[in-house]
Amino acid sequence: MSSSSRKAKNMNNNPIYKNPNSPIESRIKDLLSRMTFEATSHPTSQSIRDLSIGSILSAGGGGPFEKATSSDWIDMIDRFQNAALESRLGIPLLYGTDAVHGNNNVYGATIFPHNIGLGATRDAELVRRIGVATALEVRARGAQFTFAPCVAVSSPNKSQKIRRQTCLPTFYEIPSHSTMYVRNSLVLEFIPKCLFIIH
Repeated sequence: MSSSSRKAKNMNNNPIYKNPNSPIESRIKDLLSRMTFEATSHPTSQSIRDLSIGSILSAGGGGPFEKATSSDWIDMIDRFQNAALESRLGIPLLYGTDAVHGNNNVYGATIFPHNIGLGATRDAELVRRIGVATALEVRARGAQFTFAPCVAVSSPNKSQKIRRQTCLPTFYEIPSHSTMYVRNSLVLEFIPKCLFIIH
């Protein structure tokens, strides 16, 4: 038996996730690597059904799996919605996503500059068009709300992440850009089930 075969056999007989002395990050990584997508999503679906969880947010980098397409997202969100509808009251789930670069959690989606880049253009019409495009792409995959845009004033005293998420350096310029983005993210004229914005 080769050393790699012995190592593989050892890993199967003594999995890292069962070893209480291994670091928790290693245990989680090992366990998840052994689970199918269905196995990782079923406990969540069961919690949604049994605990009547009302909403889920997929933050940046969250999703069904790496390089998940829009149809992969639709399948996952549909499973969550079906579980929610099986709960005692049958209330649909409110599903949200991070969409600070457009529909950025979806592989192959249009990626736009972050808020600070959009603000630098000083072009409210461009921001409006980006809001429409983002809303249509996000809603098409089943999410009903986004954590975008961040409506705040940039300042050198804020962390780099906060500066990147803000759209303009002065309070007086923000309303025109943020209003255009939010109003057009709702795109009421395009889709009956509108998207709404939180940040």
